[in-house]
Amino acid sequence: PVYSVGFSSEIVHLYEEAFAKAKEEAAYAQQTLAGIANHLIGLMYSLERNNLLNKDQNRVDMINRARLRIREALEEARKGKTVAVISSGDASVYGMGGLLWELSEQYDDVDVECVAGITAALSGGAVLGAPLGHDFACVSLSDLLTPWDLIRKRLELAAEGDFVIALYNPSSRTRQHRYEEACRILLEHRPGNTVCGWCRNISRQGEEWKVCTLKELQQQPVDMLTTVFIGNSRTRVIRGRMVTPRGYEL
Repeated sequence: PVYSVGFSSEIVHLYEEAFAKAKEEAAYAQQTLAGIANHLIGLMYSLERNNLLNKDQNRVDMINRARLRIREALEEARKGKTVAVISSGDASVYGMGGLLWELSEQYDDVDVECVAGITAALSGGAVLGAPLGHDFACVSLSDLLTPWDLIRKRLELAAEGDFVIALYNPSSRTRQHRYEEACRILLEHRPGNTVCGWCRNISRQGEEWKVCTLKELQQQPVDMLTTVFIGNSRTRVIRGRMVTPRGYEL
């Protein structure tokens, strides 16, 4: 079988504090990752960061060759191996889960399963406070697989609809200008004092976060390990944290 696994370093800690069923789910995810899988495919920094490698496991770095690596995972599973394809966060949210399912149509004899993780919008939101307390939209600024014109349209519509917005993959060395343009687009639809925030290296060593305004957002030091949050018209700062009220009467 092939397991599509989203691994968040905070998942075990959270589940240890939770009720019995959640602990069982966490234990199952850990067994999938570090125990029963004998072939690991993923971003090597993610595998190493989460201590998922041991001397008995084959490991393959997935950078820049996603389709080839997913096909390799399915081929190895067809040979009888148990394979884990590792994505950071949740494998079904901007991870390898979708591609694995797509290619699995050609491998009817291979069992496929997704193991849930915690995506950056949720884990980063928890660090910042509660920015996703009402309707929200997630938008990736990476234009490698999505045309920028479509990304721009999605940003505009999400801003017009007063959604809280979580930006994934906000900036890299080759497309800093896309993040700057995204900030300009958002400023066309929302006031400069809109509450925003960002979180980098979520639940990892060197975690950083900051609450700021939309006007200040463009100058913030964001990169591919950063998730950016833009509040809606009701988002405010409470005790130094970014909070979007659900609408309860207090």
